[in-house]
Amino acid sequence: MSVDGWFPVALSGMIAPGTSAGVVVQGIEIVVWRDTSGRAHAWEDRCPHRGMKMSFGFVRGDHIACLYHGWEYDTAGQCRKIPAHPELEVPKTICMTTYGCVETGGMIWAGLGDAGHAPVTPDAIAVRSVYVDAAQGAVLSALPGAFGATGQRGAAPLIDRVLVGVQPVGPDHTALHVTAAGGAVAASTLISLARRATVLRDSVETGVPA
Repeated sequence: MSVDGWFPVALSGMIAPGTSAGVVVQGIEIVVWRDTSGRAHAWEDRCPHRGMKMSFGFVRGDHIACLYHGWEYDTAGQCRKIPAHPELEVPKTICMTTYGCVETGGMIWAGLGDAGHAPVTPDAIAVRSVYVDAAQGAVLSALPGAFGATGQRGAAPLIDRVLVGVQPVGPDHTALHVTAAGGAVAASTLISLARRATVLRDSVETGVPA
């Protein structure tokens, strides 16, 4: 199955320099990692050697290494080191499947397939991510008004803009990445938005209106 487009896969602050995490978009397993200079990357979460998840590995400077046999890949996805054969000039054919990756709106986005133009959104502050055991359609139906001033549909927003990135994990699983744009935001407002994200998740999963 071909999956095309840009998908939010994490809040920017979730992936610290020198770390990685495994995420899923429509069943496609992706490793999101940040090199020690701070640049984020999104690749297929599978080492070409034995298929080990790269998200189980570790970051070394601008390389990410597989946990299984320590094969290291540079930021372009090219294998640069095979510890069992330190003198080997690694063939250019050994490389990772890489995806487009941008950061905007306080989120990391992965561009899959024929992704098209990368998203551009305002600078934003991370609120929280929630993972909902429900299909994307059900989650999208519950979004309007979920972050209003009173929590009711059609209510005025707490801040200038709440950005919600929707990550379709699988047929019955959806992730929401919530950020707050519009300048400085009070801590109490961020806490309220985080709570409302939780209320939204619980409402969709139980079928009980918020």
